[in-house]
Amino acid sequence: MAEKYQQPIEGFSRIVEGNYEIVHFLTGSTIRIWYNQEAQDFSSHWHPAMEIIMPVENIYTVTIHETKFVLNPNDILIIPAGELHHLMAPPCGARLIYMFDFSVISKIKGFSSLLPFLAQPILINQETYPLYYTDHYQLLLKIRDEYFSDNNLREPLIYSHLINFFVHLGRSRINTDMAFPYIHTTKRKDLIEKLNIVFDYLDTHYRENLTLDSVADIAGFSKFHFTRLFKQCSGQNFYDYLCYKRIKSAELLLVHPEITITEIALQSGFSSISTFNRTFKKLKNCTPSEYRALYCANY
Repeated sequence: MAEKYQQPIEGFSRIVEGNYEIVHFLTGSTIRIWYNQEAQDFSSHWHPAMEIIMPVENIYTVTIHETKFVLNPNDILIIPAGELHHLMAPPCGARLIYMFDFSVISKIKGFSSLLPFLAQPILINQETYPLYYTDHYQLLLKIRDEYFSDNNLREPLIYSHLINFFVHLGRSRINTDMAFPYIHTTKRKDLIEKLNIVFDYLDTHYRENLTLDSVADIAGFSKFHFTRLFKQCSGQNFYDYLCYKRIKSAELLLVHPEITITEIALQSGFSSISTFNRTFKKLKNCTPSEYRALYCANY
């Protein structure tokens, strides 16, 4: 198995400096996949790429914040970009590791409604997604096979499978009782459609001085009803999600050294540089300047 999935170039390994992992994509690519057999632990770290881990042989343990996931073979764990996580490998075993730039997908119209859900770790297996697990598993195998092929079009093909993967995930959430377990299916879809309008609005207007009341009015809900529904649907409260959107915008701007930190704070919707620095540090575990230095040092 290991011989079948040799890296397209030699000398690849995981490199963690402090709590930051340097992600080495192939030249001109934003995807990295490898068949990992290393019996090596990695202390708490983060990286700007989204990561998917799927054990092939033996378990693999991942701790994200204070939540421990003991993954069995063929379990699938999605780790959002920027999340601190700790990896513990067994003495022997193997797993597939997928890393990719999710911003390539997140800019597609319609994906804004999935972003709150995908901002949290997601475990996919026969127990958590019994009706949809096989589809997700098969898509990851297709992605693996494309990556290790000599197909010149493998990058767009892989992203087409990734889009399909996340669309399946979104549909599974809508078509099951996960989002609103106590609401009838017909009304649930209506609520999600209204919330999708909100997510699309936030995707366009997050830089503005938004309030909970004004956004609740857009959805046609009272502030208290909207607060509860937003939390149920996204797993985050409104202001936490708004901060998440603004920090994601700042990450994209920080890769451009000609834009000052103050300009980035204002362009991302923060009213002051101190609020921006404090929020960025809280969510990314480093300052905006440190994030920029880490990115520029590795690209």
